[in-house]
Amino acid sequence: MSWGAPSADGSVRPPTQADLLEFVRRTAADDALIDSLPLDPQGRTWVRLEGPGGSEAWLIGWPPGTGTGWHDHADSVGAFLTARGELRENSLAARLPTDGWKTLELTDGVDRERLLPAGQGRSFGRHHVHEVLNESTDRHTVSVHAYYPPLPRIRRYSRTGHVLRLEQVERPEDWQ
Repeated sequence: MSWGAPSADGSVRPPTQADLLEFVRRTAADDALIDSLPLDPQGRTWVRLEGPGGSEAWLIGWPPGTGTGWHDHADSVGAFLTARGELRENSLAARLPTDGWKTLELTDGVDRERLLPAGQGRSFGRHHVHEVLNESTDRHTVSVHAYYPPLPRIRRYSRTGHVLRLEQVERPEDWQ
């Protein structure tokens, strides 16, 4: 059974991380779509896309030197892939408490980093804490992102050394 397709009992399987990764891979290969994204020299640009099986999807343009800051996608799983340029993802290889905290001290060895040139991407599970950066000094990067269920919130963090602090919780009305 594929995502979004009813099974014999009438239930619909939500898209998995693998389904989302396949969607962002196919979407990033659509040169006309990638070329249609308006790029701003000062700030990120984005266009909402129709994702698979009721997921939320975005085409995002990253000017040189921009990034997301540390954040997570709460209860959503997701995937993203670089269509043009290169992104760096810094992430935490640790399961953090989901709620009820403001400051955590991270242990040694939890930091991970990935360089994702054009055509490379990844999927991730719930509560994945990361930051995504375009470290180029002269080139825009374009990427495709998908999340399921559609993002209920994004938690934003600050980080100083091993200390991670919850700074803000954003809801969909804050970015749509």
